[in-house]
Amino acid sequence: MKRKLKIAITADPELPVPPLLYGGIERVIDMLIKGLIEMGHDVSLFAHSDSSTGAKLYSYPGKRSSNKRDFLRNTFLINKVLLTERFDVVHSFGRLAYLLPLLPFSIPKIMSYQREPTLGQINKAVKLAKKGTLAFTGCSDYISKQIAPYAPSYTVYNGVPLETYEFKATVSDDAPLVFLGRIEPIKGPHNAIKAALSTNRKLVIAGNIPDSYRSYFNKEISPFLNNDIRYIGPVDDVQKNELLGNASAFLMPIEWDEPFGIVMAEALACGTPVIGYRKGAVPEVVKHGLNGFVTDSFSDLCECIRKVSSLKRLDSRVVAEQRFSNEVIVEEYLKLYNLRIG
Repeated sequence: MKRKLKIAITADPELPVPPLLYGGIERVIDMLIKGLIEMGHDVSLFAHSDSSTGAKLYSYPGKRSSNKRDFLRNTFLINKVLLTERFDVVHSFGRLAYLLPLLPFSIPKIMSYQREPTLGQINKAVKLAKKGTLAFTGCSDYISKQIAPYAPSYTVYNGVPLETYEFKATVSDDAPLVFLGRIEPIKGPHNAIKAALSTNRKLVIAGNIPDSYRSYFNKEISPFLNNDIRYIGPVDDVQKNELLGNASAFLMPIEWDEPFGIVMAEALACGTPVIGYRKGAVPEVVKHGLNGFVTDSFSDLCECIRKVSSLKRLDSRVVAEQRFSNEVIVEEYLKLYNLRIG
């Protein structure tokens, strides 16, 4: 019989778990908690007061990570509970600094990075922590390999609840390309538009427009919108399933090193191949010629769009099931908990 664990999970305070629209980390936390509870584990969550969870919820009194008073209040709550009750492991998806008072104690601590790691903070934390009690995960090899020179580091990919995404075995011949993400330059929606124009393909763009990038949208996106290139705004899970499932391909023409990109796993779960630039975790998620294409230039991107129909959509779904399903990811974290507990 597997041992029942008492697990504390911390999130950042800005968004509830799960998020209403966007919030990739919060979605991963929600998926993990549901899986752990289904396995019979006792889970506590430190998160936004609007969180809806089966875990025991400790609501943050402060809602802003950058506010010093909020930070101190949240840190006090976390450490008061963790130093009073007996937990088997603490798993942080929030600020590493929240665990500062806990570092000298023997409880196993895991810090998960879904973003670029702050290596200076990691190095300081390792020096303050009781030897052998602090470890890290990255949501890709791209992230975890940056941490490895300073601390024990493991790769646990992000995943998606497969039941949320319907596999579409076929799509129409004129199925559109899809871009889904924040509308800002590093995400590359302008590149998606150029690729659609160059290949004479329809394109649907979805995602929120941050206030700071409204001028970018007005200049680089809006002038190109028409019947064939459409912007539909933010989408919820139901709309996302429909959007991704009916796409010929999902475009990832990023201009930065994306730490993971959960939307790639969501597209694959629908059977939709991913075409993206060789940056960040893209070549870890996309196996060239199987569940999409990894490209090195704009001309390569366009060429791969032209031959996307040669890919089998079932292969994309199988990759999602084998590598990025909620069951696989929860098991990976659980194995790590038991390894660190000893």
